Amino acid sequence: MKVLIQNLGRLILFVLLTIITQIGGLIYLIGIVLSNRIKFAFWGKKLVVFIVLYVTASFLIVPIVAPWFGREKIRNNDNLQAASFATVLLNRNYVTPETHEFLQNISRNLAEKKPEVKARYLDACFPFFDGFPLLPHLSHNDGCKVDFSLVYEDINGQIVNKSKSISGYGVFENPLRNEVDQCKDCLQKGYFQYDYPKYLIFGRINDDLKFSKSGTNALIEAILSQRKLTKMFIEPHLEQRLKLEDKRVRFHGCRSVRHDDHIHVQIN
Repeated sequence: MKVLIQNLGRLILFVLLTIITQIGGLIYLIGIVLSNRIKFAFWGKKLVVFIVLYVTASFLIVPIVAPWFGREKIRNNDNLQAASFATVLLNRNYVTPETHEFLQNISRNLAEKKPEVKARYLDACFPFFDGFPLLPHLSHNDGCKVDFSLVYEDINGQIVNKSKSISGYGVFENPLRNEVDQCKDCLQKGYFQYDYPKYLIFGRINDDLKFSKSGTNALIEAILSQRKLTKMFIEPHLEQRLKLEDKRVRFHGCRSVRHDDHIHVQIN
């Protein structure tokens, strides 16, 4: 029974690591084999071996191998940055070469027109295999989708490149009194998952920040300036507030989740 429980625990951990990072499950199995072959014992041996293998694979091996699968690691610059280090650590920062050029062009547009605004990306896609789900997202599985953080400002109205949660998700910019409330409508229709990102914040931070209309508008204009963009998902009340009229800006549907904590963009 003890062996059965131990193997079940390993299976669960393998599945979770695979779901979260794509490569973590495989690294976990390799780590078990390797740690068993290391003769000397020390506290936390399996954990230390896993961490060393995972970090080595994620930062040295995967970026080299990913292009064989048609993916590239997003290259950061002054106007294109990961909103959270977790995105990088969990290998959720890979896109196709075409999408990568699309992102670089967005950053160039911001650098030229609104340099204080950074395009801060959240989840993109995993490094390997089209169709491999990047949960909890429904569509980030082909290297052509990227989420961006909203832009915020401090109490003095200065744009700051920070998030309002540790994950970058789940802290919503709720509709104002005169704006359409699609969130309420979806929840009333029984789509209970619609506001589930509120459970994925992993902690609120920077509560003093407020939504920057001008900064978010600048980011969206930079995105919409790219002809390769096919769709942008943002919550209808923010579309109304920002006066967005481009036909590529769409409502994502009640079967998805709220998009007033991030902006989803895609090129296919």
